[in-house]
Amino acid sequence: MRKAVFERNTKETSIKLALNLDEAGQNKISTGIGFFDHMLELMAFRAGFSLSLECEGDLNIDTHHTVEDVGICLGTAFKDALGDKAGINRYGSCAMPMDEALVSCVLDISNRGFLVFNAPLPAEVCGTFETEGTEEFLRAFAVNAGITLHVNLAYGINTHHIIEAIFKGAGGALRQAIAVTGAGVSSTKGVL
Repeated sequence: MRKAVFERNTKETSIKLALNLDEAGQNKISTGIGFFDHMLELMAFRAGFSLSLECEGDLNIDTHHTVEDVGICLGTAFKDALGDKAGINRYGSCAMPMDEALVSCVLDISNRGFLVFNAPLPAEVCGTFETEGTEEFLRAFAVNAGITLHVNLAYGINTHHIIEAIFKGAGGALRQAIAVTGAGVSSTKGVL
């Protein structure tokens, strides 16, 4: 089983998480930001993994530290759970509709963390979630997981729908990329 447990404590956040890439549906997520919890639940569901996450953050300031630090921790745990990445498909892509919005997420578990984010978000908040945190979370996750991730909004006007399509699309692409399809490392170099 590909699993990782990770804990990180700073003056801004305290985070504990457990990740199991080979077991779906056992999600328990609590960040203090309802909308963000829902998005993480959707991402985990679409990716087909289990995530247990507890975060206490300085939400009296804003949501930035909590959202970014969750991305750092989830990315680190994801990389740990994958180990040497032997046998994984490596690449994943998903076009995800959500009502009027259409988003594509394409990724490469390359060990080179990078984010391209082309998804303008019309509203500044959804619930108590500051929507600019979407890009911050994805960047922190991608960099710490060693994933090259491209997120592109084809069209859409409802911010909730756009962000939901992003998280679901990222999950769908992750599911493809982490699927075990061979025995060796998916690279002509022999290592990722």
